[in-house]
Amino acid sequence: MMQYGLRAAGDGRVSGTQYRMKRSRIFFQATGLSAMSALLKSIEEQARALSAEDRARLAESMLESLHTSISEIEALWAEEIKERVSAFDHGEIASYSAEEVFAEAHRTLQ
Repeated sequence: MMQYGLRAAGDGRVSGTQYRMKRSRIFFQATGLSAMSALLKSIEEQARALSAEDRARLAESMLESLHTSISEIEALWAEEIKERVSAFDHGEIASYSAEEVFAEAHRTLQ
């Protein structure tokens, strides 16, 4: 195995694998990235390369891994929608025209 001329803490030579691991740790420390962040970024890039159907399946699988099934999430959203519609019907929340919303968004972005 080829040895690199770097010195480890014990003053011995390090292998190529050890060198790459050390170089990665230095990179992550210098950039503020953790190994998990780099792994997550890599997984995200791979996931984006999937078809829309496969990304949807992956997203569903990831959501279910959070211990909440898709049917539970849908039920929670249905309840939220029902509560919002009821609040609107009872005058408990204000409504705004699309023109008002877009005008405010335009003012905010300027």
